[in-house]
Amino acid sequence: QVQLVESGGGLVQAGGSLRLSCEASGNRFSFNFMGWYRQAPGKQRELVATITSAGSTSYADSVKGRFTVSRDNNKNTVYLQMNSLKPEDTAVYYCNALTRGLVFWGQGTQVTVSS
Repeated sequence: QVQLVESGGGLVQAGGSLRLSCEASGNRFSFNFMGWYRQAPGKQRELVATITSAGSTSYADSVKGRFTVSRDNNKNTVYLQMNSLKPEDTAVYYCNALTRGLVFWGQGTQVTVSS
């Protein structure tokens, strides 16, 4: 059974940094895509960043230049380095992984940015 476990969320002041990690286990095949979504209170879940197994990345316009997604295929882990955080980045961040047409989600980790 595939499991995605996030860590690294917390409370930070505006302008600060956080690094999220998401470790996958139980998958027999490598993930074609791994990435991060977020959901703020009262809003829909939105894409933050994705990375392919080859290392190609994409970002939401709102985080370009501030966030960096990376992955360690040997550790089955995807990371999200978040710099220059803003109060509007406050949300629950979810790890996401896709393989063979199947989508998996982590349980989410809270990121709160105070002004």
